[in-house]
Amino acid sequence: MHHSKLLDVPSGYDVVVIGAGAAGMSAALFSSIRGAKTLLVEKTGFVGGTSALSAGSIWIPNTRHASVVAASDNAANVERYLQQIVGNRSDATLRAAFLEAGPEAVEVLENHSEVKLRAYARHPDYRSELEGAAVAGRALEPLPFDGRLLGEALRLVRRPLPEFTLLGGMMIDRTDIGHLLSATTSMTSLLHSARLLARYGRDRLSYPRGSRLVMGNALVGRLLYSLIRRDVDILTGASLKKIVRDAKGCVTSAVLVSGGVSRDISINGGLVLAGGGFGRHAERRPAELGTDPQWSSVAPGSDGDTQDRALEIGARISDRDLSAAFWAPASIRRRRDGSQAVFPHFVLDRGKPGTLAVDGHGRRFVNEAVSYHQFSLEMLANEKSAIPAFLIADAVAVRKYGLGMVRPGGWGTRAAIADGYLIAADTIEQLAQRLNIDPGNLRETVDKMNDYARTGRDLEFARGSTVYQNHNGDASATGSNPNLGRIATAPFYALRLYPSDIGTSAGLVTDDVARVLDSGNRPIVGLYCCGNDMQSIMGGTYPGPGITLGPAIAFAYVAASDATRLLGSPERPDR
Repeated sequence: MHHSKLLDVPSGYDVVVIGAGAAGMSAALFSSIRGAKTLLVEKTGFVGGTSALSAGSIWIPNTRHASVVAASDNAANVERYLQQIVGNRSDATLRAAFLEAGPEAVEVLENHSEVKLRAYARHPDYRSELEGAAVAGRALEPLPFDGRLLGEALRLVRRPLPEFTLLGGMMIDRTDIGHLLSATTSMTSLLHSARLLARYGRDRLSYPRGSRLVMGNALVGRLLYSLIRRDVDILTGASLKKIVRDAKGCVTSAVLVSGGVSRDISINGGLVLAGGGFGRHAERRPAELGTDPQWSSVAPGSDGDTQDRALEIGARISDRDLSAAFWAPASIRRRRDGSQAVFPHFVLDRGKPGTLAVDGHGRRFVNEAVSYHQFSLEMLANEKSAIPAFLIADAVAVRKYGLGMVRPGGWGTRAAIADGYLIAADTIEQLAQRLNIDPGNLRETVDKMNDYARTGRDLEFARGSTVYQNHNGDASATGSNPNLGRIATAPFYALRLYPSDIGTSAGLVTDDVARVLDSGNRPIVGLYCCGNDMQSIMGGTYPGPGITLGPAIAFAYVAASDATRLLGSPERPDR
């Protein structure tokens, strides 16, 4: 049941979860499935957090869905893969706990809730060249969800980025994009597209947005629907003011605050922190990330206050991560209403033929087709010259693949040039001048790329040399390398890229049952965390699609299982 007033909720629960992104919603759902009286607390007016804005990919190897799309895989294989990338940046015991709990978590969700998943037919691990990598089977996605089932509660779901919707609110996923682009050449695609549009037309008669939820919104919609059906108490507009412990140091209650009212809610089993990390924290963000908060992609509520409450009672933040955050290159544009759109460039343009990225000197500094995290780390490593970086494409590439917020087919090109988001020119030299780049350097870089396109081999950065890179290229393109194409047809276009944090990796240090540890590595009894509040088991590296949501759900399950373990038993040895 949804409450927006703190005074309406009971004074005690078995499990209290702070933060209603995918991690917190999952933790509340798992607790409820285990029979615990559960309260889910969210400080904003919406549920879903950053997960609602995401593609909703979930990296959990060896689930019941893997066998449908993949050849054999096993935990040892996955661990071998992770060891090469993550190494000692996180504890191997936690990675093992994830690999064991992940498939169980998926099973429990699908058997006891409305959350339904499937494996992507093909979604390679990002370091597909390493031993133990997989091309499919590890990345899952939520099935599309009919938001009409939520009734009034649909307005609780954080809406996706407008730039990822069409016609002011129609959500589309990768499959839909394929059909929309082929609607003029394929009957199947025309019918698919017509159905989408008809459904959206009907929706707008009754809702402020489309009710067919896909990607991250589908996951959040399914979690919310499951929580409502289980009668879990959900309180919005309230935050955690203090964690209360008894003389033995066990967490006994949480002081919540909302609109000036504060209340102490007692807790029998556990308090689970899932506040979404510290991407919007006033002090820790500049200290740890150092980039402009205007470039961030994380949801408004992720300001690290839940972590701060844990730090006040002796918890600590990890310091061994490769990077304190996960990153994607993003282009930035002022919307008509004056707000700012931050558009992460995940897969749609960077690795396609006919594109390249350069720094302020007009030189390449990165393989454009690597994962968004790796691409951004290269920007940060070359920050003096590569922030902003420039993503350049010719007319053919923009028409075929789009560029950032300019859609395939070149929809919106004129408006994007008019407001300065897109820079256009008739020659490479002219483009360089408009970008304030040395024209000779840019010409030389483009000529080299055109040579590589002819031979199919990028001699500088080996773009297009792995299965992952090829997957994000264009298999139908002429030439031997799906990631390389000539940049030769005027007009030429460019946009500016900035490193955008999409979630934090550095987080509260926990043990393998998600209990928060103090400075002496002892568990704070009754305090758990998951999601971006917890140190990522990936240690600031990015092995594959959905490596934030997969562990978030797995450790939500682990935390809920441990917090509810002793409920109903006469002996509570920890109290």
